[in-house]
Amino acid sequence: MRIPWSGSTGRRCAAVVAGLVLAATLPGAAGAAPAPQVRESYVSLPGVDAPGPADRDRVHVLKVGSARARQVVVLVPGQFAAAGSLAPVARQLAARRPGTQVWVVDRRQQNLADLDGFRRPPDRAADYYLGGHYRAQTAQTVPYVADWGLAVELADLRQVVLAAREGGRRQVVLGGHSWGASTALAYAAWDFDGRPGHRDLSGLALIDGGMHDAFAGEGITYRLTTEQADAWRARIEAGEVFDESLTMGRTESFAILQQLAGAYAAKAPDQPSKLAAQLPAGLRPPAGVTNAGLVEWLYVTHPLVPDLSVNPAYTAPADLARALAGPVPSLLEWYWPNRLTLDLQAADPFADTPVARRLGLRLWHTREIDVPLYSFQTGLTHGTANAAARWVVEQSRITSATYAGDEAMTHLDPLFAAPDRNAFLDTLAPFLTGLGER
Repeated sequence: MRIPWSGSTGRRCAAVVAGLVLAATLPGAAGAAPAPQVRESYVSLPGVDAPGPADRDRVHVLKVGSARARQVVVLVPGQFAAAGSLAPVARQLAARRPGTQVWVVDRRQQNLADLDGFRRPPDRAADYYLGGHYRAQTAQTVPYVADWGLAVELADLRQVVLAAREGGRRQVVLGGHSWGASTALAYAAWDFDGRPGHRDLSGLALIDGGMHDAFAGEGITYRLTTEQADAWRARIEAGEVFDESLTMGRTESFAILQQLAGAYAAKAPDQPSKLAAQLPAGLRPPAGVTNAGLVEWLYVTHPLVPDLSVNPAYTAPADLARALAGPVPSLLEWYWPNRLTLDLQAADPFADTPVARRLGLRLWHTREIDVPLYSFQTGLTHGTANAAARWVVEQSRITSATYAGDEAMTHLDPLFAAPDRNAFLDTLAPFLTGLGER
């Protein structure tokens, strides 16, 4: 179940830092801000040997900030999201903290996406994708994706974390947004051949997500039985290799349409939208709109689900359009493995349950985690994201925790909000400073 989003032009931010309550109030009208000038590169790193061709055993990382930084924040995008979703935050954070470099991970499934067409002008990109000229994937062409679950993602992520650590010469903070936050916690609790994941880390940063009913306030709880897990896995093995939750025709259609909308709006915001009439009925505006108006329609006026909305008091639709446009890294993943959805739902109790054991989830160190934790929540979860983070702290050896939030923000606003109105950036930066002083 999804709860309809409601926003406010006001803003209240509360942060609890080692028992101290802080409050801040900021204006309620967002505007576009110039992107800070920081060094960045998009690089390929080796993943682990997993089912599929060897050239799929790669992940990509957007690196933002100085390579000489002694602190690296590794961020994992949420479900259906790619590295472009966290690129604006990475740039702002690296600009605020010159001693911190930010790495944003593109999971191995992004290797399956044909993004080359987005390097072309919008009309030509639309011809390429809407005309069906791109390289598409199906369960028949990539059956091995059936085995790309949490174990594969965390093994890949470990390669990224170890590269960021440089043999222990650099401090690594692991975080993520939404299910990316869940992934970060799973990494901390995972057993990597006898070594707990949290030993690689100096801190955890959860952005509107996590484990143990973090999304309950949105009306979503995960409590799978072994019978349900077995039936789900059987469907995956029978050919349901992709999560089809956002399908608009083909598996990749939703991501393609959103990126095209961003490309048109970034290039020619005031021109009448050619794309609007070609959208599926559930996304199509009732009247003609400009290219910029289409992005506002999709993410402000009539979002598909509350998770995919922004509050214009924080996020300027023009900034969101630029992020959507990419071209590489893109904001959305084309193909999300169904096995990854199954595993993350099964991992949500954050314990070594019978279902977790049945699926081979090595969540053996949940109670041993001992690194400082930061958690930020928005109005999407109505308080349960931070409540879940507190539960994790209480059940572990964590002695230092920071809880922050802004109830007027949507799930996407911490990623795209104007920097002078972003409580997430305002509260994460001091947390990172404190880690650097440890």
